[in-house]
Amino acid sequence: MLSVIALLLYIAVANGQTGLTVSELLYQPVSGEAEYVELYNNSSQPVMLDSYHVVRWLGDTLDRHYELPPHVVGAHEYVVLTTSAASVVANYDVKYLDRVVECDMPPYPNTGGSVVICTADGAVADRFDYSPSMHSRLLRNKAGVALERRSFQRPASDRGNWFSASSACGYGTPGYGNSQSTETLAEENSFVFSSTVVSPDGDDYQDVLVVEYDLSDGGLMGRAEVYDARGAKVRTLVGSFLLGTSGALVWDGLGDGDRALPPGHYVVQITLYGIEGTQQVVRRAVAVR
Repeated sequence: MLSVIALLLYIAVANGQTGLTVSELLYQPVSGEAEYVELYNNSSQPVMLDSYHVVRWLGDTLDRHYELPPHVVGAHEYVVLTTSAASVVANYDVKYLDRVVECDMPPYPNTGGSVVICTADGAVADRFDYSPSMHSRLLRNKAGVALERRSFQRPASDRGNWFSASSACGYGTPGYGNSQSTETLAEENSFVFSSTVVSPDGDDYQDVLVVEYDLSDGGLMGRAEVYDARGAKVRTLVGSFLLGTSGALVWDGLGDGDRALPPGHYVVQITLYGIEGTQQVVRRAVAVR
């Protein structure tokens, strides 16, 4: 049986390698600690991190490429690049340890600079030119405070699209939604899955998977689908529906047309749509037995 990581790798390969953009930057860590760059997969399919490079940008020249290690970045998920995962974990509330990736990185000067990510063939995928003036003017000490992107619908070059991470989150949100985001439609824990296993054998134990949701605001549209290990859609649970503030979705472990699915790992994907065109994807790996 495929592991969850292998499943995500298959889906990434099947659906192409696009979507990473700069989401957050800690360029001035507390003395002795490590910098980090957070990237966001702004697409509806997983991508492979090693299909991108981080680049040291000097003036108008790509001075040096830093290859990134193999890692799957799920649809609408984050990955944190740093030279020391232990440093990031020690200084911030890291909710997803598997999203923190150690790698070689260019230094990011405290006086300002550029974060540049390229595709493996050298095309610039995103560039963020940062400066200390982007921080809140109320901050006396910027050490340990990350700059967060407000919206992925606006370019990284928009200076007004960046601001200091909130003190309420410890001045950084490595690996999950930005505290200053204007796009979050639902919290990570808004969707609760009854199990990681569904066993449609009629024995009244885990015969169905129930996904309960509890949202702070109603009025969102959504889709709910199931994908197999090859990235092929095998079931549309709900093609398009209007979510209330609470409710539940049910999957009986079968494919479209009530056909039996082979045992293995699958992904339940729920896509939320906001009224201004924003999207958010909730994905969970579930085993069919």
